[in-house]
Amino acid sequence: MDELELLKKHWQAKMPEEKQLKSQDLYPMLLKKSSSIVKTLFYISIAELVFWIAITFLPKLSSAYNAQVENSTINPILLTSLTVLSFAVIILFIYLLYKAYKSISVTDNAKKLMESIINTRKVIKYYVGYNLIMAFISMLLGSYYATKTDPKFGELMTKLDTGGKIGVAVAVLVLTLVFVGIIWLFYKLLYGILMKRLNRNYKELKKLDV
Repeated sequence: MDELELLKKHWQAKMPEEKQLKSQDLYPMLLKKSSSIVKTLFYISIAELVFWIAITFLPKLSSAYNAQVENSTINPILLTSLTVLSFAVIILFIYLLYKAYKSISVTDNAKKLMESIINTRKVIKYYVGYNLIMAFISMLLGSYYATKTDPKFGELMTKLDTGGKIGVAVAVLVLTLVFVGIIWLFYKLLYGILMKRLNRNYKELKKLDV
């Protein structure tokens, strides 16, 4: 049981006229907890950036990987653009989380704290949504270019009738949705628990007389 719950039980155990939780008692604790949560989210976002940098650039150290990319029909401008866009979004996400953390840390008003929590929730929501969309698009583009670069797969596609090609398209779509679902679960575990705690703090703030 955390300090906030203990404080609530302490107040509820008092005389009826003292049962109403006072904002001046709960607010500092809610502020501290919210600030700590957003700070943790900020650190997680930095760790995620390091992870994606490793995933993106470590394979480039392999000559076999570079040769495969050079021999493929993947548009280098498109590939570079998507990579730059992805890192730009992650960096923007980190900046917005840092800004939210600083805003929560210095606020001395419950309403402003609630606004900061709402803004943080929006940032997380939009970021996860963007990544799910990009995962979907990347998977489809990867499947498309695979048909152009893999001779065996290309030969198989030429032998298939219309029904067979539709079946392959459906299979690719299902695999894409499964991949997006895995990404969604990843972010659900990565940010979901902390976001629930942040939402709980927001609900507690709404109960206060602000």
